[in-house]
Amino acid sequence: MKPGFLLRKKRKTVAVSAAPAEGLASPFPHWRRVAASFAPIKKPLVAAAMLALASVPNMLAQTTGTSTLSMTVAAGASITISTSTTTLTAASTFAAYTGTTSFSYSIRTSQSTGAGSIQVKITSDFSPSSGPSVGTPPSSGDALTYTCTSTVGTACSTAQTASTSSNTSVVTFGADAHSAASGSTGTVVWSLTNDPTYKSGTYSATATFTISAT
Repeated sequence: MKPGFLLRKKRKTVAVSAAPAEGLASPFPHWRRVAASFAPIKKPLVAAAMLALASVPNMLAQTTGTSTLSMTVAAGASITISTSTTTLTAASTFAAYTGTTSFSYSIRTSQSTGAGSIQVKITSDFSPSSGPSVGTPPSSGDALTYTCTSTVGTACSTAQTASTSSNTSVVTFGADAHSAASGSTGTVVWSLTNDPTYKSGTYSATATFTISAT
């Protein structure tokens, strides 16, 4: 066999890539099988990449926004009378009638020039007549007086005389005054002259408390 023939046959065998000439044995008997096995793998990879890219616009579409919260804290006050009925009693014959009215309150005054107060007024005098009276005492010297306590502010330091015509002071507050978060407390301790001229019987009057703050 001639050398040139061997060279040409070897060149043909090497040049075979997909379909070796009929009758010639390919030196790569598994090439087609291997190449074919890669073909179906590439398609799912491409499809997965397309799905991933398609989901990106949804994520990028998310945005955020903000809102500024603003408020003004104003001065204010409220009061609750804990003793709806205050019973005045005398410790002995002709001793003054005394009793205590308790109250709770919340207050906040302005920082610089704020002020506040708790006041009381006898809005309904004792009735029926012929007994004690705040507006028109039966005897000179008869009076309904009171002293005060308070956990915040300045309570009246001396005995005050109650009135049916005007408010009288119980507690005063200065600038930037604050009660406790749960409320603060105070009392009014009453004292009523026990005048022998009062006719026997049961008498009642109404005391109205007012709280204010600026």
